[in-house]
Amino acid sequence: MAALPAAAARWISAFLESQAAELDAARNTLLAYGRDLKDFSAWLEQKSKDFAGASRADVEAYLVSCEADGLSRATRARRLSAIRQLYRFAYEEGWRTDNPAIQISGPGKAKRLPKVLSVEEVDQLLTASRNRGRGAFERLRTVCLMELLYATGMRVSELVSLPVAAARGDPRMLLVRGKGGKERMVPLSSPARAALAEWLAVRDAAEEAARIEARVPPARHLFPARGREGHMTRQAFHGLLKDLAVAAGIAPARVTPHVLRHAFATHLLAGGADLRVIQTLLGHADVSTTEIYTHVLDERLRDLVLDHHPLARGGG
Repeated sequence: MAALPAAAARWISAFLESQAAELDAARNTLLAYGRDLKDFSAWLEQKSKDFAGASRADVEAYLVSCEADGLSRATRARRLSAIRQLYRFAYEEGWRTDNPAIQISGPGKAKRLPKVLSVEEVDQLLTASRNRGRGAFERLRTVCLMELLYATGMRVSELVSLPVAAARGDPRMLLVRGKGGKERMVPLSSPARAALAEWLAVRDAAEEAARIEARVPPARHLFPARGREGHMTRQAFHGLLKDLAVAAGIAPARVTPHVLRHAFATHLLAGGADLRVIQTLLGHADVSTTEIYTHVLDERLRDLVLDHHPLARGGG
């Protein structure tokens, strides 16, 4: 690829610095943005245009050319996202008076709809968690893990690495540190708060006994474990979920930590929650990521009609 025009290089450099500083974007994300924007700049240069003068029609024509070059829908969607964000940055900086990409829907990603458990199936898993374990310690830990996950929709890595300090004082909300170190507040349901309080009581008692017997220093995590990380691993929790699925009479292949995250979001949406609220609770940077749950709900409603509407029966 030929050297970038100086103006284009300045735009891309300033944009990437902003993404790194303000949004704490991952290095791989920044590299992808850089490659995509350099490609768009080269295409514009062939048309004797640049970032400052490109129109909506130019962006659309570029996407058409990407399709003609055989680029996948996912790649074209990512390039449009990079262009849209570049122009959002340029608008905020006063370099443009508009964002020529903001109303372009683009190809969209070929997304697979997430697998979702019903409310009844989640209830079965929660019930199974109350009977799983070799004693009160394990049972209460399992119940707390499950109630917190379903009440908050946390990622499994966020759940197992929760610091115990975040759970002190019967909190009504938890501070969660997500991707890129971004923090968000998630509310706790009454069952989750009760499970948390019961788990803390036995956890603290066990820790105090260990401190007296072996002078073990206090653990930093809510779900401590021996090992390098000092907390329960994602793999251990994944295995626990499989055991609970079997006990609940649900196919283990259908139950993963991420499926419970999907259940949290879909059940909230079905209950009337606002999509932007769900976006915040899940820690999604872009609401388009959250919008997939509207498709899940649409599909479930369609299936409900096809299964139960009298005119839909009999293959008619």
